[in-house]
Amino acid sequence: MSQKPTTEDLETTMLALLNERGAERTIGPMDVARALGGDHPDGWGPLMQPVRATAVRLMKEGRVVILRKGRPVDPDDFKGVYRLALPSEP
Repeated sequence: MSQKPTTEDLETTMLALLNERGAERTIGPMDVARALGGDHPDGWGPLMQPVRATAVRLMKEGRVVILRKGRPVDPDDFKGVYRLALPSEP
């Protein structure tokens, strides 16, 4: 992608990757960043913070779950490596 992806691009890509993967599987934030920024770190690296911000917003909306060590996190207070999943059906 030649220009900087929009918030909408990040959200659409994140949800599409999660839906492709299925309800019981997760994706990493780098999967989203690479889908938009390509395989070179100069392309995907700058997208990691916007991907995180998008994931936090979508978790607060109940549309994704942020997992750390397999458990949902507090979207306002988590550190380190995380994964993304679709919320389980109620």
